Amino acid sequence: MIRALFVAAILAPGAAWGQQADQDAIPLGSTRNAVAAIPAFELPDELVYLSSRLSGEFVDSLRTLAPNVTIISGLDRESALQHASRAHGADANLLTPALLREATELRWAQSWSAGVDRYITIPELMERDEVVLTNMKGMYGPVIAEHVFAMMLSSTRNLPHYVDSGRRGAWDRGPRAALGALQGGTILVVGLGGIGSEIGMRAHAFNMRVLGTVRTLRRPPAYVDALGTTANLPELLPQADIVVLAVPLTDETRGMIDREAIAMMKDGAWLVNIARGAVVDTEALVEALDSGKIGAAFLDVTDPEPLPEGHALWGRDNVLITPHVAARAQLSGDRAEALALENFRRFGSGLRLLNVVDRATGY
Repeated sequence: MIRALFVAAILAPGAAWGQQADQDAIPLGSTRNAVAAIPAFELPDELVYLSSRLSGEFVDSLRTLAPNVTIISGLDRESALQHASRAHGADANLLTPALLREATELRWAQSWSAGVDRYITIPELMERDEVVLTNMKGMYGPVIAEHVFAMMLSSTRNLPHYVDSGRRGAWDRGPRAALGALQGGTILVVGLGGIGSEIGMRAHAFNMRVLGTVRTLRRPPAYVDALGTTANLPELLPQADIVVLAVPLTDETRGMIDREAIAMMKDGAWLVNIARGAVVDTEALVEALDSGKIGAAFLDVTDPEPLPEGHALWGRDNVLITPHVAARAQLSGDRAEALALENFRRFGSGLRLLNVVDRATGY
């Protein structure tokens, strides 16, 4: 599947594209902020990359695409230190202050997650402008969007009740009022990026009215009815039956959904968080659930995380919590590895990398 997804494509502006044999082209990565980790004219004969996770199949594919890149895999943060002085690239999860001090030749760090909040808070990395940080923005969007709708549909169709009835062997249709529909409702996607766009497209397919926010205002895509920025939340939140959070965690978004924001929401509105737990003020959320201001919450992320036993969010009929698994699926892994293969090819050839993180904005 990795080979099927991967194409060393000549880029159109803004995106690279992979092609699956029996499917339409899929976005492979963004050229926004694209830059070479080491320009071609400065490349050494051998590039060394440190990894904690690359599979044998991946490394085999890489030998053809980037024969000058040597992968040292199966590392943890401690063992990576032994190779730090040789490293030109590394998985971002291996980055520690100690490694960054030793890895004077480091020029590339690949985050295997879309969010990079845990990396851009490392002072030793932020001081190294020459180290290009790339992420998996957009690669997990389709699966996360499906997870969002799975959580919401479990409530509109009262699926927990029927699972329980089936276990009891009871033909129990439950109350008619417990069954609803998404069609005709208004959904606000806060953060219409790679993941948020996938959510918005699916909401449009459900015949929902779709609102969205972006960091910099632009023309809304065809599946969005109205687009604004964070500054427009006071106008957008009161319109939404469902608010979905899909923003990266930055200084700007930390605690974004606080008591003031919740007060702007419709009475009984639903809140979905697949971003980061700290985007929501947890105490304010609990209070809103207690009062009925928020009718239901669907959370793949929490603050704190993991959510401790006995926390006030557990045990509620109107709260569905999944343990940060929204991105997990074979499709996500295939897309991520396809993007990584393309970036390794570019790394080995001195070309501009895809999905380069803007450290100033945090994504």
